[in-house]
Formats: sequence, structure tokens, C-alpha cells
Amino acid sequence: MLVVQKFGGSSVADAACIMRVAQHAVAQYRAGQKIVVVLSAQGNTTDDLLAKAREINPDPSKRELDMLLVTGEQQAAALMALAIHKLGAPAISLNAVQVGIEATSLYGNARIKRIRPDRITRALELNNIVIVAGFQGVNRYGDMTTLGRGASDTTAVALAAVLGADICEIYSDVTGVFTADPRIVPTARKLPAISYDEMLELASMGAQVLHNRAVEMAKRHRVKLVLRSSRYFEDTGTQVKEGSTMEKLLFSGLALDRDVARISILGLRDRPGIAYHVFSLLAAQKICVDIILQTEGSGQTKDISFTVAKADMQSALDVLAINKDAIGFESTTHDTTLTKLSIIGAGMATNFGVASAMFEALYDCGVNINLISSSEIKITVLIDAEMADRAAKAIHEKFAQLMEE
Repeated sequence: MLVVQKFGGSSVADAACIMRVAQHAVAQYRAGQKIVVVLSAQGNTTDDLLAKAREINPDPSKRELDMLLVTGEQQAAALMALAIHKLGAPAISLNAVQVGIEATSLYGNARIKRIRPDRITRALELNNIVIVAGFQGVNRYGDMTTLGRGASDTTAVALAAVLGADICEIYSDVTGVFTADPRIVPTARKLPAISYDEMLELASMGAQVLHNRAVEMAKRHRVKLVLRSSRYFEDTGTQVKEGSTMEKLLFSGLALDRDVARISILGLRDRPGIAYHVFSLLAAQKICVDIILQTEGSGQTKDISFTVAKADMQSALDVLAINKDAIGFESTTHDTTLTKLSIIGAGMATNFGVASAMFEALYDCGVNINLISSSEIKITVLIDAEMADRAAKAIHEKFAQLMEE
């Protein structure tokens, strides 16, 4: 049996944590399993490296940042191999170059193009536990690139897919996927299983338990994916799989995304192709847009509002300002005091009153809605950031009551 295991930064934060994970891997190895371990950087290493870079240069080159940041995962991988050696088992640590993880050239947020697993396969045939530095790839120029924050999950799933692993286990400091963040909503419950689609929406909408691209890849390649606790190895965790477990399920979870900024373009000329013009300019700058709302302006104009990550807001505003005359609009406004709240559930499309229940909960706790977006399995609202926790508790309580009926 081939098992790919990924451990997050908090799971390998210090020497004691590393030894605990090493003991777990060695125990499974001695039980006859082939083990590939994918690691994130220890604790706050990535943030510390970013701070050091910006202390020297407030506007660092993205290429050089990637060269710096990949060292965190490589440190963790080498330390894990040393811990396994101490326990008397064979292990080898490998980085993206050695593993053959070929990626695109977008520094800071590259995507995996292909993996050439010959080195890992040989190491496994020689009965090694293979330790892989996550979060990184190599572009066509031979440069190291990073895959985006949290993307060690994606490294693990990609390896599981290419190696034909029997299971991919994602370990973190939580015991699985919850219906809400238990630190905000104490009554949140752990889900024994969740569908790929529901998990993808939760991950995309701000739930930080799993990288969204990892879910996409797991679904595409039918990787058996389980989220487990690095504190309680015996816990069964949450399985991510095809289909929902209950036909009448109203919602699987609630997510908050605080990394959101709203931009409004006012007085936009009302003519065919104007939306394409605006969003193609943003796409050319690799700016991802989420919620979009178009409203009627005055006369022959209209207004468009949309959301982006806070880090992309200024770039988006700059693009719009440079192209103001070509696009044809009067002005822009922006707001960073908002939070995106989403409820997700495969049963939403076939259950009446889901939206009204959500809006009733928001009304009861005095929360105003700025924007609304919905799909077959998701309803998202943009609300004031200071009201986010209150809104999450109220909505979770409302749906918990509905689930019991």
C-alpha cells in the first residue's frame, strides 16, 4: 500500500513535533506500507523569511522571493529525514528539482504542469521513506517557483495522482472539516465526509483547511483524500469523495474570507463588450475577480462592482486608472472593510427556503448585506467585517435548527 502524507507547518513546528511525525511515518513503514511524506515549512518560517526580505527590500523581486521561500520546506524535509534516520529507518529528502515537479513560470503562484516521478519511484523501490519539500516547482528556465500559500496540499495530491497512491492524507492541527471554524462557532460539528464540489467551494471561499487547487486535482484524478489531525493520529478525520452523504443535506459548511476588497466602477459606458474589456485587462495582470454585480447607472451608463484579494486591489485600481479613457467610466471607489461569508451545501438547489433562512438569520442579528452571489451549491454575501463573527454564529445556529427538523 502506497500512502502520501502531507503535514502542515504547525505539525512540524519544532523538534518534538518533527519526532512525533517521524515516529508515525516509521510505524506505518514498519507495518509494510510505502510512505511519501510532503512537508510545509516549520511554523512561521515562511512569514519570517518574507519579513526578512522586506526588511532589506520593501519591494522584493518575485523570483528572488521564491528562491528564498523554498528553503523553508527544504529545511523541514531534511530535518524530517534526519529524525527518521535516528529512529533506525531509511529516508531520503528531495526538493522539486530532484522530484521532477515541472511548473509554470508565474513566480509566487505557479501551477504544476507535470511530474517526472522516476527519482521517487527508485527511492521507494530501495525501501526508503521519501520526504518531499512541498509548495515548490521548477519552471522552464530552471528557476525555483512557489505554488502559492498552502500549496503543499497540492504537491501531495499531485504526487498521489502520478504515483497511483492508495490514499492521500492531509494532516493539520484540526481533526477534519467542520461546518464552521470552531474558534468562531463553538457549536460547529465535524463532518465524516464531504463531496469534492462542496470541499472545493469551502476552500475557495476562505476555509483554510485545504488548498483549493488540491481539491480540484483530487477530483480530476479521483485521489482518495482524507483530512486528519496530526495531534490525534487515531482519529478517522474527514473523507473527501464524490457525491454527498445525505440527500436532504441543507449545508455542509460555512466559510469566512476576510482577505477581500470591493472595487466599484461608476458611470461605465453602456455598450456591448464593455465588461469583457474591463475584466480582460484585469486577467492580463493575473488579477482574479470573484463576486461581480452590475447595476443600472444614470442615462447611458451603468455601474459594476466586483471583489478581489486585498493584495490585488491596488494593482486593479492602477490598471483601471491607466485605461480609464479607453474603457470609458467616470470614477472608481474601493472598500477593504468587508468580509465574504459563504454557505455551501449540495442540497441547496433542491431545498426550498435556503436563501431566505440565511437572510433571515442576518436580519435577526442586524447585519446588512452589500453584495450577493449564488450558485447551485453556494450562497455568498459581502458584509461588514466587524459583523462577520456575529453573522457566522447566527447563520450556523439557524441551519443547525433546520437540519434537526
